[in-house]
Amino acid sequence: MGSSKWKKVKMALGSNFCIYVPTTASPPQSAAMLLSSAAERRTAGGSPATARRPWSPVLRLSRSLSRSSSSKKCTICLTSMKQGDGEAIFTSECAHSFHFKCIASNVKHGNRICPICRAKWKEIPVQASTGLDPAMTLVRRPPPRQNSNRHIFPANEPAVFNDDEALDIQTPNNNNNNNNNNNNNNNNNINDDNTSDESSLKRVLMRTYTEVPAVPRFSIVDDFAVLIHLKAPVSTSSRAAVDLVTVLDISGSMAGTKMALLKRAMCFVIQNLGPAGRLSVIVFSSTARRLFPLRKMSDTGKQNALQAVNSLVANGGTNIAEGLIKAKKVMSDRREKNSVASMILLSDGQDTYQVSGGWDSGQNWSNQGLLVPQGIDVPVHAFGFGTDHDASLMHSISEVSGGTFSFIENESVIQDAFAQCIGGLLSVVVKGMRVIIESVSPSIGIQSLKTGSYTSHSTDDRKSGRIEVGDLYADEERDFLVSVNIPKEMELTSCNETLLLKVHCSYTDPMTNETVSLVTESVRVERPKSVGNKNVVSVEVDRQRNRLQSAEAMVQARTAAEAGDLARAVNILENFRKVLLKTVAARSGDRLCIALDAELKEMQERMASRHVYEHSGRAYVLSGLSSHTWQRATARGDSTDSFSTVQAYRTPSMTEMLTRSQANMLQPTRSSR
Repeated sequence: MGSSKWKKVKMALGSNFCIYVPTTASPPQSAAMLLSSAAERRTAGGSPATARRPWSPVLRLSRSLSRSSSSKKCTICLTSMKQGDGEAIFTSECAHSFHFKCIASNVKHGNRICPICRAKWKEIPVQASTGLDPAMTLVRRPPPRQNSNRHIFPANEPAVFNDDEALDIQTPNNNNNNNNNNNNNNNNNINDDNTSDESSLKRVLMRTYTEVPAVPRFSIVDDFAVLIHLKAPVSTSSRAAVDLVTVLDISGSMAGTKMALLKRAMCFVIQNLGPAGRLSVIVFSSTARRLFPLRKMSDTGKQNALQAVNSLVANGGTNIAEGLIKAKKVMSDRREKNSVASMILLSDGQDTYQVSGGWDSGQNWSNQGLLVPQGIDVPVHAFGFGTDHDASLMHSISEVSGGTFSFIENESVIQDAFAQCIGGLLSVVVKGMRVIIESVSPSIGIQSLKTGSYTSHSTDDRKSGRIEVGDLYADEERDFLVSVNIPKEMELTSCNETLLLKVHCSYTDPMTNETVSLVTESVRVERPKSVGNKNVVSVEVDRQRNRLQSAEAMVQARTAAEAGDLARAVNILENFRKVLLKTVAARSGDRLCIALDAELKEMQERMASRHVYEHSGRAYVLSGLSSHTWQRATARGDSTDSFSTVQAYRTPSMTEMLTRSQANMLQPTRSSR
């Protein structure tokens, strides 16, 4: 990347400012302020200025910023700037560094503007002569009172958060009307042979696989695996509108580059929400505040949301619980509801109020002692930012609520992580999916339902079971293993197969609120007198067994690591890797198995010492567990592309949004010709 491009990226980071430029209107005046400074200088000098387009609506930090921003030269005197050379170094709140004497001279007349990015400083360095040596001090501007930003932090919040912006009366996603009662009678059978190909692309695909195609007639099997595979319909141009509440940590540890990166990530989220989608932002430090109610992301809504986000200042402690309470209140008090709802929680530190005894005894907390108030009925997608956050807590919050946990080790990929998440949320095509499994014979029982983090239940007589799958993104897949017993067939039976199970599935279409029911899938196994060499293990079944066993190995390794036995933790992972590579799926070159092996190896390396495990190993393992048990993409490690495992559950909509994020990070200013 050229130096001019890097200069613009640095300016974007330092300015702590994002703008929204409507595609159908002329750029606002604030956008004109972001035109190339080089063009402005040419115009001022009398030369004809080349017409230039304004910068991209969101100015983003490149993933490689750390390499570029580590310059060792003072940009004022252009000489070397190293620690230990006897020269004091001043680092501003916009993250740019200078020799103290150089910058003190530069601002001695009260100039509070960064020479690089033109950001306004609250703290400036000054030199005061005290004898022979100058004394170096900082002059700090008094922080603004909270009430001075009343348009962002209202002086008094309403007792009830029922001030959400009304939905379009014609929008089918308005769940406040009682259309569901009328639509329940309009069930669709998606496996109808007369269904057109185009129509079938809009419906869930359900298939079943048996562990092996045949079982000898006189054999008895106590633990026979059946795989239920579900694939959501492909994405369409229409999207279900979403109600999104972001819960953001603005404690003192978020100051500087972290806050700038968070603002830019939020700018990306805001600009990619549709006009029917609604957003509310909760921020927390020592206390929590609602920046604004659920507001539609129209052009005006986006302008106001960006203004509020850009005005955030980091300070105070970390009170995650208060932030979640506010978010829950926004969701529970809203008058109208879009069909899709979710929360995004981001924090970079340890909760400083959890053990202080400051809880309200009237609050109803989950029975696991977590920070999730009972009644949060939407998934919380948690993002652990940096290496100092409480990974166990963040993972628990996401797990209890039905969301995912992502570990953002490299701070510069926060926007990519958010992009991947909202790429899924904006493509929900299935709501409230439920799978029902029924035994068709008194002698056949359901032995177990292996569903990862999904809620499942079997009846006491083991004749039926259900799996609560919930929402699916476009093109998203789910796989569940059901274990049954297979009895011996009578010798005089003329039937050459045994009917094991019947599988039903139903869900709600979020665009129409119609209930869709799939045609029952029957699961059979052949029962010849003997089986030959063609009776091989199904790769599909073996792949999912490997995924579940890998997750179990991660849990066991983490338990050992938390107990202080890192050597045992590493040994657990190593032993399972040996087993994994001998499986049918791995020997066939299955990509998921290869990726699982690479991920397990990475976990071993992150358990090399107590310091490494505390620094990143725990968060990496928990993010991997979240991904595999929910079968949903998470960001983890130092990049969203570290391993193909990270991409294993990524949907096309997620990939598209991630590509958009990465492209915008590197998008240069283009001149008109």
